[in-house]
Amino acid sequence: MRTEAAERAELVFSLFDANGNGVLDSADFDLMTGRALEAAVASDDGAKEGIRAAFRRYWTTLAAELDANGDGVITIDEFRPFVLDPERFGPTITEFAEALAVLGDPDGDGLIERPLFVSLMTAIGFAEANIHALFDAFGPDAEDRVTVATWAAGIKDYYAPDMAGIPGDQLVAVRAA
Repeated sequence: MRTEAAERAELVFSLFDANGNGVLDSADFDLMTGRALEAAVASDDGAKEGIRAAFRRYWTTLAAELDANGDGVITIDEFRPFVLDPERFGPTITEFAEALAVLGDPDGDGLIERPLFVSLMTAIGFAEANIHALFDAFGPDAEDRVTVATWAAGIKDYYAPDMAGIPGDQLVAVRAA
């Protein structure tokens, strides 16, 4: 596993620990779902249900794969190797990536405008300067939009253990505010 991938996994863990108790539990995913839905008020019911289902699957997959002792929580040590294993976690990430990207396209034109992208990524907990750096790394068009496909692919790449120098690394890099 590349150092960059481990850093990305640790950042995601810290953000998904939405209630700040040091472990992941089902309440974290409920909180994160609520935050994403608040940022996506213009999205249709199908897109909202898609992200609810994706967050639910994210949690249930983690719990089923990693919670061997049945205590209902996942530690960073349990999380890191699993979440970066495309064989075990790839389908869950694909569902999540596609659902989040579609949530960012409420008008269905296949394009995500920067303000909604920033709102959704802020709702997840990423730093605003890093969000803008990521959006810029995706190569927005002249109207400051990126495609749904570009964002979904970027999310999938973020979880790839063998990738470095990807747009998603912008989320880990320390940026001046």
